[in-house]
Order: sequence, then structure tokens, then C-alpha cells
Amino acid sequence: MKALLPITLLLVALPTLAQDVAALTADTKKTVLPVVPKVVNAMQEAVAAKGVAGAIPVCKDLAPALINEKRAETGWDIRRVSLKMRNAERGTPDLWEARQLADFDIRAGNGEKPETLEKSEVVTIDGKQVFRYMKALPVSDVCLKCHGPVDGLDAGLKAELAKTYPLDQATGYDKGQIRGALTVKRPL
Repeated sequence: MKALLPITLLLVALPTLAQDVAALTADTKKTVLPVVPKVVNAMQEAVAAKGVAGAIPVCKDLAPALINEKRAETGWDIRRVSLKMRNAERGTPDLWEARQLADFDIRAGNGEKPETLEKSEVVTIDGKQVFRYMKALPVSDVCLKCHGPVDGLDAGLKAELAKTYPLDQATGYDKGQIRGALTVKRPL
């Protein structure tokens, strides 16, 4: 009988936990996701005004600055991560993130639309409850200009990328592939 008590408590708590995760997901998306179109729009404007190589500072400097603003505003850990990093210092995924990115690739390969891929759950880190959220960032037309197949990149751009990101792994993508993800760790 005592063995049934933990199972019963868990079954009673599951609907509440699911509701909490749904509410946390909605709030997190509302708060964090507006950064993504700001970066995309800034990139499109920079490419039009300065060319592809001239737009590198948008991803290198502006995107992290916008994310840092959200971090300061919320107190949440917010980052962009990828399995093929351009900037390993900022973009290396932790184990949970790497698993989600791999899962996103599998799900996209099985026909799910990359722009719909996300994951959210409550996990325990160092004995504390944390809400984790990840949203896939698929490769769009503007992304291909710097992240597309290497043989399609202009020599000047290749030189600028090599100078700016000497350990760059973030090329060779096709439109619609998962470039990386926006990830959030939110303390509860």
C-alpha cells in the first residue's frame, strides 16, 4: 500500500504540472521570441545596405546584445546554440540542448515543419527546479548567405568569416534545416 502512495501523488500532480508547463511555455515564448524577427529584419537590412560580409556584426554583435537585454530584463539564461557552432564560446549546447537539437533534426527529417519545433519541460538542476525551453531556428534565405554550402560562399565572405570566426563550423546548411535554437533556462 505504501508503494502506491508516491504513484498516486504523481498521478494527481501530473495535470497541474502539465498546466504549469503550458503556462510557462506561453509566457516564455511571449517574452523571448520577439527577439528572433528583430535579428532577421536587422540581418536583411544589413545585407541590403552593406553586403553579406558587412552584415556579420548583426549575428556577431546585435543578436547577442538583444538576447542580453532580455537576460537583464528577465533574469533568465537565454542563448543561441547549435550543433555546428560559429562561436563556440557563446553557442556550445549543454547536454540537454544537444539532445533537443538532435531530436529537432530527427523530427524535421521525419517531415515536421522546422519552424514549429520546440521543447519545454521542468527539470532539476543542482537540486533546483528550472523551466527549460528551446525553439528551433531553421535556415532561411538570408541565413544561406553566410551559412549555406561553402562552395557557394564568396571568397571575400570566406576570408571575413575566417578572420571573425577562426573555428567556424556553421556552413553547409540548406534552406529549412535546423541551424540551431534559441534556448531558455528559467528558475522556478
